Amino acid sequence: MNQKNRGVTFVADGENNGEHLFTFLKRETKASKPVIQYWAANQKIKVNHKDVSQNLQLKAGDRILIDLREEEESGIVPEYGDLSVLFEDDHMLIVNKPPGIATHPNEEGQTGTLSNLVSFYFQSNGEERRIRHVHRLDKDTSGAIVFAKHRLAHAILDEQLQRKELARTYLAIAEGKFKKKQGTVSNPIGRDRYHSVRRRVSPTGQPAVTHYAVKGYHNKHHVSLCELQLETGRTHQIRVHLASLGHPLAGDTLYGGSSALFNRQALHAKQIKVTHPITNERLTITAPLPDDFKTEAERLFGNSNKI
Repeated sequence: MNQKNRGVTFVADGENNGEHLFTFLKRETKASKPVIQYWAANQKIKVNHKDVSQNLQLKAGDRILIDLREEEESGIVPEYGDLSVLFEDDHMLIVNKPPGIATHPNEEGQTGTLSNLVSFYFQSNGEERRIRHVHRLDKDTSGAIVFAKHRLAHAILDEQLQRKELARTYLAIAEGKFKKKQGTVSNPIGRDRYHSVRRRVSPTGQPAVTHYAVKGYHNKHHVSLCELQLETGRTHQIRVHLASLGHPLAGDTLYGGSSALFNRQALHAKQIKVTHPITNERLTITAPLPDDFKTEAERLFGNSNKI
């Protein structure tokens, strides 16, 4: 798959002689049937510069072009505001979400979320795009979030997320001193039957795996600086897992944390490693800490590589 302007191109070889175009595209692009059907219905597929049916049988040397440009209503109210862009091209956008705003609206017409800012950003750049977030962060968690710019990118990035190839690293300040410098929590997570928002460790919950490494400890305030990596992406996963160890996040009052140092949970998605959906380049994107986290972390643990 080779990038060309805002599309991708392929060249059929001898092994593809007689193969149906649909079968070829499904294998080579890893796109779902609905995505390929959308391309066909909207004349996005050309073979040797001509519109064709997806049932076409290919011949060696055929050049296949897929136009990935899409013009759709975003479905989300555009809202002006600062947007910290960490990476962008024609296929994906990675931004640094500030604390205090939700990733996306929960109801039609809602504003005040990161997706509203992304909608305005696209609009101001003359792009009519549906807002496609690949994953999300809790309202009071800051850090890197990936958005796909078209159907194919979304499908490929979502598959990476499911295969655990979209690697996410978090930085957290947790209460107490850990017994071990590093470890893994693999307790399943389910809903708390007594609280509509809270989650809990539950034997009947969904599998959840969190790896942690302790980077520092502050004796006076009895808090630890932790780096964490997720294998799964359950709601409130890090918050639930650390609380289950007796180390709730500083500021996370929902799970037993104190608000003495932080008025929100001290959690930041500091890095994402992702394979570009079109070029296959492996990207490492780092999100700078928000001011409140940075100031407190440096005060407690020093200005070092730990942060």
